[in-house]
Amino acid sequence: MRVATDIGGTFTDLVYVDENGHVGIEKTNTTPPHFEKGVLDVIKKAQVDTKQLSMFIHGTTVIINALTERKGAKTGLITTKGFRDVLEIARGNRPDLFNIRYQKPTPFVERYLRLEVDERLNYKGEVLSPLNRKDIETCIQHFKKEGVEAIAVSYLHSYVNPSHEQSTVEIIKELWPEVHVTASSDITKEWREYERTNTAVLNAYVQPIATKYIDKLDNQLRESIEIDQSYIMQSNGGTTKFENAKAAPINMVESGPVAGIFGAAVLGELIGEKNIIAFDIGGTTAKCSLIENGEVKVSTDYYIEKDNRNAGYPIKAPVVDIVEIGNGGGSIAWIDNAGSLKVGPQSAGASPGPVAYGLGGTEPTTTDANLLTGRLSPKNFDYDVNMNNIKEAIQTKIGNPFEISAEEAALGIIRIANSNMLNALKLISIRKGHNPQDFTLLAFGGGGSMHAPALAIELGVKKVVVPIASPVFSAWGMLMTDLRHDYIQTYIKRLNELSLTEMDTKWEEIERNALDHYKDEGMAAKNIEFHRFADMRYLGQEHTVKVPVPNGKWSETDKQTIIEEFHTLHEKNYTFKLEDSPTEIVNVHVTAYGKVPKPTIGKITRTGTVADSKKEDRDIYYEHKGWINTPVYDREKLPSNEVIHGPAVVEEKAAVTVIYENQQLYLDEYGNIIIEMEGK
Repeated sequence: MRVATDIGGTFTDLVYVDENGHVGIEKTNTTPPHFEKGVLDVIKKAQVDTKQLSMFIHGTTVIINALTERKGAKTGLITTKGFRDVLEIARGNRPDLFNIRYQKPTPFVERYLRLEVDERLNYKGEVLSPLNRKDIETCIQHFKKEGVEAIAVSYLHSYVNPSHEQSTVEIIKELWPEVHVTASSDITKEWREYERTNTAVLNAYVQPIATKYIDKLDNQLRESIEIDQSYIMQSNGGTTKFENAKAAPINMVESGPVAGIFGAAVLGELIGEKNIIAFDIGGTTAKCSLIENGEVKVSTDYYIEKDNRNAGYPIKAPVVDIVEIGNGGGSIAWIDNAGSLKVGPQSAGASPGPVAYGLGGTEPTTTDANLLTGRLSPKNFDYDVNMNNIKEAIQTKIGNPFEISAEEAALGIIRIANSNMLNALKLISIRKGHNPQDFTLLAFGGGGSMHAPALAIELGVKKVVVPIASPVFSAWGMLMTDLRHDYIQTYIKRLNELSLTEMDTKWEEIERNALDHYKDEGMAAKNIEFHRFADMRYLGQEHTVKVPVPNGKWSETDKQTIIEEFHTLHEKNYTFKLEDSPTEIVNVHVTAYGKVPKPTIGKITRTGTVADSKKEDRDIYYEHKGWINTPVYDREKLPSNEVIHGPAVVEEKAAVTVIYENQQLYLDEYGNIIIEMEGK
């Protein structure tokens, strides 16, 4: 049996697959700050046979929470003489150009904990000044006195030659073995001094808390369960062993959300949909990502806390390209100082939660609005839902200020939430040069299926898919992942001057390093698969375009094909190409997959009719239509390939699908709900 667990802001999800291909799901409340308790709770609730567990995969929000809540370790930075203020200087590109009160992000390491040592390399990695051991010893004494728990080491040009950083780490471990140490070259071998230093600092900042969490989870699991293999989900869409995760926890910054994106790509391949917009609505946030031609886009240009007012903090780690907004089932509806209705980003979370939970929540949320409009049924909650309390909260907080009924106010909350989500979907599609009509919207998470049909009408997508295990689809995606490591290295070469022998040697060096890495993890070479990319640009440009390039030894023909592919991708990304301009490689990128056996997805065989699956008729409040008596169906009893015409509702454990007039749905052979416009 294989089990995957995913810790979200509100719920901890579990999916298991047994040897017969049977899929089971379960949810329980997330239990901060002791998140491992929620994992054990959901395993117990799912009644998993703990003696048959062959694989355990885990996704967590512990890292992103530690960063956003500033609950990491006291961290010190050791850097090259003259560069202690690189975190303070940051970048000059201000997101909010005309804001005279604009402030740069406050560094995670205060200036008195940023120390310099005498050492220097040039841009080729050649030693200009040797490393001064006495300076390092002085730094350690200072950090001990100040109670530092973790140290980041980031030297100039160490991405070319990491020897000084490696020596520094050895000295620190020799003199102070208890402290956590991060060398920037162990996390990223890309240039950009500020971004690389910040990534090393953030990794050091979360390392103690990550190590403690992983050890505690591992120990508690081993006490009650026999597990052959344990893995943790990384931000690049792959998994890694627990030990590796402790060394580079920054690679787990988007651990939970990306599993659903990867799962969407796997499912898309299964059902013949290569172009997908993956859309995940949880209790706290909505997340979306675009998958083109089956490829999940991974980038190292990732930021936390970046928006149109704040520059955020860069993280040079491979992360699935994802857009995240503070809108989910627990998002609170409120009225701003200008009298406008807003939804989110504040969330009621799991405790006290929405008014519906009856746990002390007084602020109306998206979940409350969906209950009042009939989209959700009180019968499907684990709590005794008091509809009068919900109606009163929405009427008092939202309805009365606008002089409208509670039902109209609830519909307003849903429409504002939909508008916020629509903007996020446009960011990853229209704003990046993609036509949404060429894509299928794959909606999952507790609220994905409820909001997606309305958003599909607005966005104009051709089809909506609500996958199997949709409420816990991120955990399902984890069961479909392979081990994955990304090796990205700055390697600036003009293509017209590039020696093919030199290029082949570089690729082979990186792939040999990857094979050694996997050998240490117990993975056989025959199960390792390489994918190569080159980050390219026109000579004199700042930004790059990621270009897929062939494996094996290159020929002159390959080189010309790569240049032509770059021109095409550059035009797609930036609307122009300069075919007469010289091109150059900036970074070489190898993705190494360690292939592991996947559970097979069985086809469903159900007898019965649509009429047999009908649960009830329920009044639902629709836009422009008012209350409509709407049929409600049980997903678990729906026969495959039988069409249901909207308006209609399909209920399942922990999720609801609401379709509108002129929409229709049916179940495909794998049990996915397919929603299309009628007549298409």
